[in-house]
Amino acid sequence: MVLGLTIIYYILQVYYWILIAFVLGSWIPELRKTKIYDIIRKIANPYMRIFRGLLVFGMMDFTPILGFILYSWGLSNLAKMINTLV
Repeated sequence: MVLGLTIIYYILQVYYWILIAFVLGSWIPELRKTKIYDIIRKIANPYMRIFRGLLVFGMMDFTPILGFILYSWGLSNLAKMINTLV
């Protein structure tokens, strides 16, 4: 069980870095036109879509910050749970 949770944890960590690449890439217009960014966008959109439009102030969208905080909190709690099982 611990091995399975550890594998899930590492997969979720990779997804976290994909989310970071998605947000950083959205700031660079030339990058948004590339095939790799299209793949990253398709992978990251299902999670980020949940929060879209929740924290918008004027032209600034703080949705990714909320998504990262909750995702990081979930990863941290999963790591704690794995450590208690070991």
